[in-house]
Amino acid sequence: MLLAILRATLFLPWCLALPVPPTTDLKGWEFVKDYFHRFFMTKKDSPLLTQGEQLRFLQQFFRLNVTGLLDKQTLAVLHQPRCGVPDVASYSVFPESLKWNEHILTYRIINYPYGLKRSTVKGIVRAAVSIWSSVTPLVFEEVENQDANIRMSFWTLDHGDGLPFDGPGGVLGHAFLPYSTRPGVIHFDKDEYWSSSYKGVNLFLVATHELGHALGLYHSGNPNSIMYPTYEYQDPLTFHLSLEDIQRIQDLYGRK
Repeated sequence: MLLAILRATLFLPWCLALPVPPTTDLKGWEFVKDYFHRFFMTKKDSPLLTQGEQLRFLQQFFRLNVTGLLDKQTLAVLHQPRCGVPDVASYSVFPESLKWNEHILTYRIINYPYGLKRSTVKGIVRAAVSIWSSVTPLVFEEVENQDANIRMSFWTLDHGDGLPFDGPGGVLGHAFLPYSTRPGVIHFDKDEYWSSSYKGVNLFLVATHELGHALGLYHSGNPNSIMYPTYEYQDPLTFHLSLEDIQRIQDLYGRK
């Protein structure tokens, strides 16, 4: 069923803009193939999809010119730092029905990244949870030294959950949906240069994204959504959720 859904998307109308000149870099094609199998469908689940179909699907998901040509624009998008949660859930036949059944949620910061004070991290996380509570009835309470609904921590490389990190510049973090195998768990790659500004990777933006997953949201193909899988800096002081983000989270938890 999932393979049929992915194949069906390949016959939707394509953008008619002229493509960026293609590259014949074999390493580039290998990267695309590995990217597709890592974030969309495993080799076992997609034995019949051709290389061109995989590339067109990626181009459509990221709202690029769907040409089937491996151009520089496509490679640039696929090389951006991103969330490690697979994107294929956006095309799942199952509705976004996983959510917390309570409106008061506790959260805990288990450990901290290099280079940021504990007080700074706490303030960043407090701002991130307020983004979601500002448009829903959700109330977030920080706890110390006890279990919590949402648990945030920083790890390097293989850290025991089957989703190893890859060092600076690759996967920034990942999270588990409510009532999944590790409900509410959020992991950040400790090897990233985390910051509260435009330098390195802004922790507020990534934390807001991963909190979206922990609350029950999958990725969005809308570049204006905080749930878009790749990272792009925005000023935290002027940041706001897109209309799509608000609609999706309110579909789960209702309005403020």
